[in-house]
Amino acid sequence: MNVPTWLWIVTIGTTTALLLFDVFVVGRRPHVPTTKELTVALSGYIGLALVFGLGVWFFASGDFAAQYYAGWLTEYSLSVDNLFVFIIIMAKFGVPEKLQQSALLIGIVIALVLRGIFIAVGAAAINQFSWVFYLFGVFLIYTAVKLAKGDDDDEDYEENAFMRFVERRLPATSEWHGAHLTISRNGKKLITPMFIVILALGTTDLLFALDSIPAIFGLTKEPFLVLTANIFALMGLRQLYFLIGGLLKKLVYLSVGLSVLLGFIGVKLILHAMHENELPFINGGQHIEWAPDIPIWVSLVAIIGILAVTTVASLLKTRRDDPELESA
Repeated sequence: MNVPTWLWIVTIGTTTALLLFDVFVVGRRPHVPTTKELTVALSGYIGLALVFGLGVWFFASGDFAAQYYAGWLTEYSLSVDNLFVFIIIMAKFGVPEKLQQSALLIGIVIALVLRGIFIAVGAAAINQFSWVFYLFGVFLIYTAVKLAKGDDDDEDYEENAFMRFVERRLPATSEWHGAHLTISRNGKKLITPMFIVILALGTTDLLFALDSIPAIFGLTKEPFLVLTANIFALMGLRQLYFLIGGLLKKLVYLSVGLSVLLGFIGVKLILHAMHENELPFINGGQHIEWAPDIPIWVSLVAIIGILAVTTVASLLKTRRDDPELESA
């Protein structure tokens, strides 16, 4: 896929403009968003994502469009799981409800920048070393097993080392000062709780990227598609946070479904690595021709099927086990 420089510039520039517009609008008037406001914005972001895929189909090919849609769906489904931890972070730091939207927005901006760096590093590694797919595949299968066993319990969220370092080293105030990240007191600069929360959201999302970025590279090796799929998945995350808080409780099989999804992509990556094998201690450094390279359309159908079965099974179990929750 030959992406001209101008298209990279337009894509990143448009994304930056949308995010800056959001930052200034929300930052100027911190508030609890209405359902109508959230629905309109989320519908717009999803619509843009779908139209972008059609553009890829028209200007590139149906295969590249399928790669984009598969990557976008995967990133979106993993982002839904991330919302559990975001909710816990907000509760842990006691973020006032009217400030949660601002915290999420700036945290997502940080996450996009960090993911962009991660994607660039991943793409460079893949272009240089085909054996990286072995590492990505094994890591995804390991993550899938942990999810299936329930080892990644979202309720056990702990601050990462970077967050602990910031809280120890930087002078801070315990009072909230709206959406301000710092304040001046007696000639001394202090960080606010908002600063800490935004860092927690941004750096925690980077940890999530450790499995989501390898997963999408298992569906497409095109950095442009990897980046745009991540952008569209994250841009609607703020609205999703407020809209589906109650629905998250009903998705009881979400972790199981995501474990199957990551396991499938992990196996796909290993098979691809075998097909492209260059490691001297595996098959004498020769490509393993019998290893099937799973077509992207099979991956797309599998992803849609896994997410559909997960959602339907979760809602049916919720209705059967707790009718009151289902009607909530």
